[in-house]
Amino acid sequence: MPADWPDELAGAYEGALENSLEWARMCIDKYQAELICLRLQGAHPDFGNKSKEDQRKLVAEILKNIDVPLIILGCGDDAKDNEIIPVCCQEARGRHCLVGEATQDNYRTLTVAALADEQSIIAQSPIDINIAKQLNILISDMGMPAERIVINPTIGALGYGLEYAYSIMERARLSALSGDKMVAMPFFCLVGQEAWRAKEAKASESEFPQWGSQKQRGIAWEATTAVTLLQAGADILVMRHPQAVDCVRKYIKQSYKNKEK
Repeated sequence: MPADWPDELAGAYEGALENSLEWARMCIDKYQAELICLRLQGAHPDFGNKSKEDQRKLVAEILKNIDVPLIILGCGDDAKDNEIIPVCCQEARGRHCLVGEATQDNYRTLTVAALADEQSIIAQSPIDINIAKQLNILISDMGMPAERIVINPTIGALGYGLEYAYSIMERARLSALSGDKMVAMPFFCLVGQEAWRAKEAKASESEFPQWGSQKQRGIAWEATTAVTLLQAGADILVMRHPQAVDCVRKYIKQSYKNKEK
């Protein structure tokens, strides 16, 4: 079970959090997930330090048992990600996964691995349009087609830098519409991760009784963050609470209805 998840969030996946495959199947079968995002956190030196072969086997098991697109994220430690991402790309060859995250410090190894095994890549930048563009150029110069690059602009949650993240995404979209192809890639946003680390989403009712139900609070925090980022041009939202996902699906459906009128 993820150590930083509040009980109200973890409860939505009761009985599945200890097994990655069961968790993925629950997301697909019960909550109609359109893609699965697998973070290889267990490989991090501070959270299990699992070997690259362990991670390869996990990816193989997930791929064998799901039929939706897969996103494979490393553990966040550059040295370890340089070990595990290449073998995971090999294991996923032919499945056209999205892998990451490539940064200014480790984009070379991840780009080579993604290129060799026909995967696409996430380029992560620290809420800076110039760094995002430069990283996309560097990855493209290694031979990665622009249409196989996705941008993670590193967003904040509602109330935690969301306005600044929105403005950066908005500038990138306007630049793309003006003809700048190096910022025209899709946006990938880790909405659930950011929303549920906010105090307002995870603080218990005993700590702040005046804030009301923690469950309703957290769901609203995640859904509002997601809808805001959609307005800024987000293309892929990685969310956590299924009720927040339902809220966003209803919003998208209603938005398209309004456009058709």
